[in-house]
Amino acid sequence: MARIAGVDLPKKKRMEFALTYIYGIGHTTSVKILGDLGISLDKRVNELTEDEVATITKELRKYNIEGDLRREVAMDIKNLMDLGSYRGLRHRRGLPCRGQKTKTNARTRKGKKKTVGGKVK
Repeated sequence: MARIAGVDLPKKKRMEFALTYIYGIGHTTSVKILGDLGISLDKRVNELTEDEVATITKELRKYNIEGDLRREVAMDIKNLMDLGSYRGLRHRRGLPCRGQKTKTNARTRKGKKKTVGGKVK
């Protein structure tokens, strides 16, 4: 199992999909990285040599990924909340902040409420 950027990549996956397990690397970026390095997209993770793992790790240093990216996103959200913007208020209240309706949906953001039924006498 290859460990790149602190993430264990699944052994049997093709490299173009395995790199997407790293936070901040999507499919397009993964294909671009492998193309720049000349590594085949069909190559499996367990077929990688140590040199290829090292070159991928070196290439990923150019990108903002994993812990740094998570920290940056959290700071951006905190900044919105401190400013008191509409999006910041929605984040603070735990409601959707991208325009979704909340009357019937938004259970993920709002949390599931227990319904209290009327008592039968």
